[in-house]
Amino acid sequence: MSPEVTPALRVAGRGLLAAGALAAGAALGAIAERSLLRASGSAGADELPEDFGSLRGAVHEVVADDGTVLHVEIDDPDDPEAAGLTVVFAHGYALNLDSWHYQRLAMRGKARLVFYDQRSHGRSGRAEFDTHHVDQLGRDLGSVIDAFAPTGPLMLVGHSMGGMTIMALAAQRPELFTDRIYGVALIATTAGGLANGPLGLPPGLGHVFHRIAPPVAAALARRKGVVERLRWNHSDLGLLLTRLYSFGSTATEQASRFVASMVSATPIDVVAEFLPALQEHDKREVLEVFQNVELLVIVGDTDRLTPKEQSDEIVRRVPGAEYVIVPDSGHMLTLEKHQEVDEHLLTLLERVRRDIGSGAGAA
Repeated sequence: MSPEVTPALRVAGRGLLAAGALAAGAALGAIAERSLLRASGSAGADELPEDFGSLRGAVHEVVADDGTVLHVEIDDPDDPEAAGLTVVFAHGYALNLDSWHYQRLAMRGKARLVFYDQRSHGRSGRAEFDTHHVDQLGRDLGSVIDAFAPTGPLMLVGHSMGGMTIMALAAQRPELFTDRIYGVALIATTAGGLANGPLGLPPGLGHVFHRIAPPVAAALARRKGVVERLRWNHSDLGLLLTRLYSFGSTATEQASRFVASMVSATPIDVVAEFLPALQEHDKREVLEVFQNVELLVIVGDTDRLTPKEQSDEIVRRVPGAEYVIVPDSGHMLTLEKHQEVDEHLLTLLERVRRDIGSGAGAA
């Protein structure tokens, strides 16, 4: 077979990448812009506000069980009492640790904060295709905890694919959720069934996409050298579509560009390679583990990617979980409605500290 991508595969590949980026919440506009406008009217990273992506902590690395190097940043509080609790953040698909910008600002100084880039995302090392699955992400989170919070109480926060990562850890190491983890926040995520969702596509097209996505993703992965030569670009159309699929109401242009810039930094074939894993993810039977912790579930009421019904199921399976539905908000509510998200995370943090002090929750 020719090493070049055939015209038919190129067309199918662009369709997959558009929908895969749709699941990421930002890149559909970039692909549409590439296909329709051919990079007209680009907007560079220098147009982002200075504070987005500028927060840095003490930089570390951890080597995952397969040898992949993960980038880790830690914000240590000055207060020794606050430092006794570690909060670990796992970001979403095609994003990076900078996506926690507002939560990082809100929680700095109130606990020891650990952020890391998922494998093949952000500043972390590029991993092999066959490790791009959610179970491996759960093991990566375990590696981060073992390296940088080997003892003491924990709280975990996951957005989108990051929430799936926490569920994978719960399946692999449930004892952590009885011994050390006191609180978990699952934001705009799913425990399974993503392959049955419409992904914001018109009626009927979601089913077609889910059927063709895995084989096309595999074909693209085998030709990553060709695919990597493609580039993500920004345009007014791209930003419009970014807002449509990432945000539920009105978002600032700066926030839209910030999301688009994170997705554009993720190699296109990594987006394609992870997509089948997100479709296959199913940890619904594991959710009972979260009955041992303070669980907070947050979703935007107009999330097209992991819609409210996905969070409804999580809460049904974990009686007593706090459930927050944020009005007029989509998948990127951590940016769009960050005040509400931050408030609920800080309240969860207070409950966790109360449980630690009373001896309730994790032993």
